[in-house]
Amino acid sequence: MGVFVIGEIGINHNGEMELCKKLILGAKEAGADAVKFQKRSLDRVYSQEDLDRPRESPWGATNREQKKGLEFEKPQFDEIHAYCKKIGIEWFASAWDLESQKFLEQYETKYNKIASPRITHLPLLEKVAEEGKYTFISTGMSTLDEIKMAVDIFRKKDCPFELMHCTSTYPMPPEQANLRCIETLRREFACKVGYSGHETGLQISLAAVALGASSLERHITLDRAMYGSDQAASVELAGFKRLIRDIRVIEVALGDGEKRIWDEEYPIRKKLRRDDDITV
Repeated sequence: MGVFVIGEIGINHNGEMELCKKLILGAKEAGADAVKFQKRSLDRVYSQEDLDRPRESPWGATNREQKKGLEFEKPQFDEIHAYCKKIGIEWFASAWDLESQKFLEQYETKYNKIASPRITHLPLLEKVAEEGKYTFISTGMSTLDEIKMAVDIFRKKDCPFELMHCTSTYPMPPEQANLRCIETLRREFACKVGYSGHETGLQISLAAVALGASSLERHITLDRAMYGSDQAASVELAGFKRLIRDIRVIEVALGDGEKRIWDEEYPIRKKLRRDDDITV
């Protein structure tokens, strides 16, 4: 199987189902394997103080109002589930708390995701691993010891997983990409390693694929200038389509590593090589 490409919609739908469906369809038409969302129980993830602090947004003047405006509930997830099934693309979500993970179970999606901020939420990891679904585990903001705790849980539960190298800055400057960590994680944990990117542009993501990333996740948007904390670190749909096109070219170009002479090379070899080139 080639690189598994995920269009991270996250909260870039801005609470609007019409916008959400445009992003799902755009990801499908670009050739993505899946789209991903996020699910939070606000009072379990954030403190009362944090939710009450002032924050101007299209939904009000507090942080709670902003986050509530961006949070989909059952009617919206029912619609997402039906729409993805209709157009033929997988969807899944990263839960930020146990209640949200239990909520997502009802949809019986094929995949789970551990977001970087929740990799040390061990009860959540236990719950996800018990489900036994293939799980993508993002590693932003994490030490090797913290990643090992997560890996140990999934291996103990015999739950299939892969790590995703990630830097949790939005947008991420190139000097923080540290793509060689893909190989470090692969060596340290003997597992597949993908890449979850928050940079602007496509070059770093393509380099991750060339370094052997097994999956690639990028936030997608209709317009990077739209309201939202993730928009600036997202890829517009036209760029996402180019990204996937180029990923598939790189996959073919990487080959199998076996040195060979191609059939098309033999006439050129015969024309350009001299019999006396090799001397003993």
